Amino acid sequence: MASPILLNIGGRTYATTVDTLTHREPDSMLAAMFSGRHTVPKDPDTGMVFIDRDGKHFRHILNWLRDGVLPLLHDSQYQELLREAEYYQLIGLVDYINENMKKPDDEEPELTRRDIIKCIQSERLRYRGVNLSQLNLSKLDLSFVDFTFACLKNTVFSHANLQKAKFGDVEAVGSNFEDANLRECEFLGANLSGSTLDRASLQSANLQDASLVDCSFCKADLRSAHLQECQSGRCQPHRSKS
Repeated sequence: MASPILLNIGGRTYATTVDTLTHREPDSMLAAMFSGRHTVPKDPDTGMVFIDRDGKHFRHILNWLRDGVLPLLHDSQYQELLREAEYYQLIGLVDYINENMKKPDDEEPELTRRDIIKCIQSERLRYRGVNLSQLNLSKLDLSFVDFTFACLKNTVFSHANLQKAKFGDVEAVGSNFEDANLRECEFLGANLSGSTLDRASLQSANLQDASLVDCSFCKADLRSAHLQECQSGRCQPHRSKS
């Protein structure tokens, strides 16, 4: 059995082996330290090797070196672990963290504009929970389409016919609905923050509980629209006379 290596990482103690520290990431700082090519100072009383780093996430580093996996972490924890991985020059771990920190905005949309047109032609008109971020869907007839729970960040719907479409609980931050027909649309609980709805027709649309922070509604028609408990946009809408 290999002799344990005792580490003191910023006051937290860990026990591991030379094989663990050198096998998975052979070009790392840790591998170089414990390769046998260098004399590593140890505490004369405890035999521990001291490394002046935050030891909070070092257990994740050891588990990565042992098994090549990490538990699911919050983004803030990934950020902290990334700093440690970069310090120890653990290139494989750095790449793994960066891959797992990707946001939905960074992902490719699941469908293309051509796919959407084919679906319209075949009357397959449900995109519930689908990622359509950053697609250009302008000028399409998308009336009655169900986009509930879809990711529509920075999607372009300008001049599109979206009458009676369902946008409940969508993530549509920064989307463009300029000059779109949104009559009787369902936006219940939708996140439309930063979206542009200039000159859009929103007659009888349901925007209850929607987030409209920093939205633009210049010259939009909001006659009979339901706006209860929504978070208001920054631009005064244009209400046409009945």
